[in-house]
Amino acid sequence: MELCLALDLSTKEQNLALLNMLKNFPKLWIKVGLRSFIRDGIPFLESIKTINPDFKIFLDLKLYDIPNTMADAAFECANLGVDMITIHTSSGKNAMQTIMERLTPLKKRPLVLGVTALTSFSNEDFQTIYHKNIQDQAINLATLAYQSALDGIVCSVFESLEIKKHTTNSFITLTPGIRPFNENNDDQKRVGTILDAFKNKSDFIVIGRPIYKHDSPKSVVENIYKEIEKCKS
Repeated sequence: MELCLALDLSTKEQNLALLNMLKNFPKLWIKVGLRSFIRDGIPFLESIKTINPDFKIFLDLKLYDIPNTMADAAFECANLGVDMITIHTSSGKNAMQTIMERLTPLKKRPLVLGVTALTSFSNEDFQTIYHKNIQDQAINLATLAYQSALDGIVCSVFESLEIKKHTTNSFITLTPGIRPFNENNDDQKRVGTILDAFKNKSDFIVIGRPIYKHDSPKSVVENIYKEIEKCKS
């Protein structure tokens, strides 16, 4: 189970200062989302690698459009040298297959993960929009992603294990909404702890505010890694 730091502070300078505090964690994945990428652009990605070239970059733009446009955008993301990207599985099987056909010939391509149901959704909110139960729809979309040759999906800890059962254990599940030490849920609805993620076979956990809002982000990351090791023992 690997840790992704959600890098979502108010300014580029704050984000870079945080990374400088954490530069001695070479296995850390850095999640760059819409806010940071729109504001700071491609040079920001280069700045991350300057701080520590071993940092892995997860460009979380959640692409969603017609198949060819998504494939073009995914191709451009891949050319940035990032290590992981996200698309929306609700774009459909044709779009997902088109993306993978475009990226597979590349000498080095990022992992491609499909978003199933955002962790900000409660089941009631989800039903209002999709007229389906979250877990059932997440499994359905994950199965489509698996059949389309994606590397994995984004889901909550509560869907991760069932998705593995309907695909394979090697099909990646990345789980946002992790509150490592039972912190405030903020705007997330389907949250879990590190132990929840481990029990449900999450491959990646995403943690943001519990780290960067703490007085000592470095100590929080150290404790997260200790908790991960504790789960393994």
